[in-house]
Amino acid sequence: MANSPQAKKRARQNERRFAVNKARRSRIRTYLRKVEEAIASGDAAAAKDALKEAQPELMRGVTKGVLHKNTAARKMSRLSARVKALG
Repeated sequence: MANSPQAKKRARQNERRFAVNKARRSRIRTYLRKVEEAIASGDAAAAKDALKEAQPELMRGVTKGVLHKNTAARKMSRLSARVKALG
């Protein structure tokens, strides 16, 4: 348990950041799931649209520190290759 005032404040800040990051991660996963579902349904147009919406969300996750840059790039690359294979 935190004893010093500084450690207590840090614990409060960590809780807040955790909640924000959790929501952000969840939002990113939702966008990725939409792309996955569009690919699974075989709808190339919907998959392309979903990918366009997911791209800025992923990059925002990188700038906010939720995802590593290479992780986001890898996910985008793999998804776009699968969408391209549909069309």
